[in-house]
Amino acid sequence: MTATLFDLTFLLIAPFWVLMIFAPKWSWTKKIAESYLIILPPVAIYVALMIPVLPELIPLVTRPELAPLAEFMSTDTGAALVWAHMIAWDLFVGRWMYLEGRRLNVHPLVMAPVLVITILLAPVGLPLFLIVRKVCDATNRGAAVVTGQ
Repeated sequence: MTATLFDLTFLLIAPFWVLMIFAPKWSWTKKIAESYLIILPPVAIYVALMIPVLPELIPLVTRPELAPLAEFMSTDTGAALVWAHMIAWDLFVGRWMYLEGRRLNVHPLVMAPVLVITILLAPVGLPLFLIVRKVCDATNRGAAVVTGQ
C-alpha cells in the first residue's frame, strides 16, 4: 500500500502543475488554482501514511536527531511520508507563485521555467520567483520582463 500511495502522490497533483505551466491564462486554471483544495490529495496521503507511524514519528519531529531521522527516512514509509510532505508543500508554494505571477501579469514564458524548477527543486524555485516578483513589482510592468515594453 505504501508504494501505491507514493506513486499516487505526484500523479494526483500533476494535472494542477500542467495547467499552471501550459495553460496559465485559461480561466479554469485560475479558478482551480485559487482553491486551497488542490493540495488536499497529497495532504490526505500524508495523513494516511502518518497515522500508523505516529508514535514513532512524534519523537523524530519533536526532538530531531540526524541518525534516527535518517533511519526512519530510509524506510519505505518514511520516504513516502517525506515525499508527500514535499509534494504538498511544493504545490502550495507553486500555487501561490502562479497566482502572484498572474496578479503581476508576469509573462508565461518567464513563469513556466520558474514553476518547472519549483516542481523539481523548490528551494531554488522560490527565491528565483521572488527575484522575478521583485522586478515585476518594482516596475509594475510584469509583461515587460519578456516583451521589453
